[in-house]
Amino acid sequence: MSGLVGCNAKPETEFEKTVRLAKSGDAEAQYQLGLMYANGEGVPKDDAEALNWYRKAADQGDALAQHHLGNMYANGEGVPEDDAEAAKWYRQAAEQGLARAQTNLGAMYAQGEGVPKDDAEALKWLRKAADQGYAIAQQNLGNMYEFGQEVPEDDAEAVNWYRKAAEQGYALAQYSLGNMYYNGEGIPQNDAEAAKWYRQAADQGYAIAQNNLGAMYAKGEGVPQSYVEAYAWFSIAAANGDETAKSNLPKVKARLTPEQLVAAQKRVTQLSEQSNANKE
Repeated sequence: MSGLVGCNAKPETEFEKTVRLAKSGDAEAQYQLGLMYANGEGVPKDDAEALNWYRKAADQGDALAQHHLGNMYANGEGVPEDDAEAAKWYRQAAEQGLARAQTNLGAMYAQGEGVPKDDAEALKWLRKAADQGYAIAQQNLGNMYEFGQEVPEDDAEAVNWYRKAAEQGYALAQYSLGNMYYNGEGIPQNDAEAAKWYRQAADQGYAIAQNNLGAMYAKGEGVPQSYVEAYAWFSIAAANGDETAKSNLPKVKARLTPEQLVAAQKRVTQLSEQSNANKE
């Protein structure tokens, strides 16, 4: 009696499956394969191959692939840098409603990169993205209103857009909103609110906010006065490259007793561990 012979074929890997589908013309698989090559996931990083597969998907109308293809032209990855080509692909994705592409296209119009500078077009595309809740566009729109770029200066409107982005956890917008509260621009001055928003940005590793929070502890503005906390936040900000914090650190250190300095150094370690945990 003879035995049956089983099949020893190895199961198809995720990469192999994606390649098979991409070669069959599946646009989503082509886009995913582009991502794999761009990020070196399951395959050696290869910008030229990423560009190849993004283009195949983009030519089929895949908005994410069009956006990534625009990024590669904008940054000169796998292809010579070409702002006009970047704008072309961003536009195709933007016209399909992709917020990040609308934001990038708006920025290109604002700066005149790849397209003629056009403030009205810049505002149009940024607002489309901001109205979809895209935090980067909301921050950029807030910035335009705060400084009167392409729109009449309007601090209250700036606060409105900064808050929308800040409430989504966008660190730059949290810092910007903190500034508005600290300076009383577009909103009643409120040190406690300023410290609150600086802290949220600081907890995400935003160095300028870390320095500002340290300054508020040093002066007791919006938070209980504490040179220990000030030293800790200045230390973290300085380690993250903030030049003002590097200047502030020895000034506040001179105000600490030896016992306070030990406590401050322990606080630095604690904040560093919290920051590392937030990144995980």
